[in-house]
Amino acid sequence: MTNSTISIFGNKIFLEIINEVKLFSKFKIQYYEDLNLCEQDAEKHNTLAIFFVGKKDISSFRKNKINNFPSILITESSIPKSMFSSKLREQLKMPFTILEFEKKVISLLAKNEFRKNSLIKLDDYIIDKNERKIKKNDLELQLSEKEINFLILFSKNKEPISRNLVLKNAWHYSSKTETHTVETHIHRLRKKILEKFGDDNFIKNNNKGYYI
Repeated sequence: MTNSTISIFGNKIFLEIINEVKLFSKFKIQYYEDLNLCEQDAEKHNTLAIFFVGKKDISSFRKNKINNFPSILITESSIPKSMFSSKLREQLKMPFTILEFEKKVISLLAKNEFRKNSLIKLDDYIIDKNERKIKKNDLELQLSEKEINFLILFSKNKEPISRNLVLKNAWHYSSKTETHTVETHIHRLRKKILEKFGDDNFIKNNNKGYYI
């Protein structure tokens, strides 16, 4: 588990129980009275957040909000499925056992670690190789496996990448193959990026090859 902090909102007694049983002694346990501050800090530091959600708090969790940090909503009753658009958000209904809570925490931290290992920064974009998506700010675009492999090449090479390198590593063709596959796919990818992100200068090229 790489997260060093667990943030808890809305239940100070639960905080005391966690500290007493020393269930997560390797973690720093941070308590919040302010929901927005708890969310902001968890988002900023990518830490696990535990929210005790009463009826008055549900409206504060925007239905379509996608958090980029792992979180557990602890409630007395079921809440709308639309509040779980993020794969890193789960619900735990009261009453629950410490064992149930521990299993949720371990599972979410493992999912979060897997997600972080799948993310690759590429200029102003984030490549999610597991979901096969490219993301920027709040926008994301679904790509094919070959398009993802092609973009990953840029993250591994600081210099422009040649057509032959693309053929070999992204499309697994021989460098001697006579094909317009690379040019065709780059044209399509540029069009997709332009339509989704408004970026008309995504993939550039010179006499040495392609670069971002």
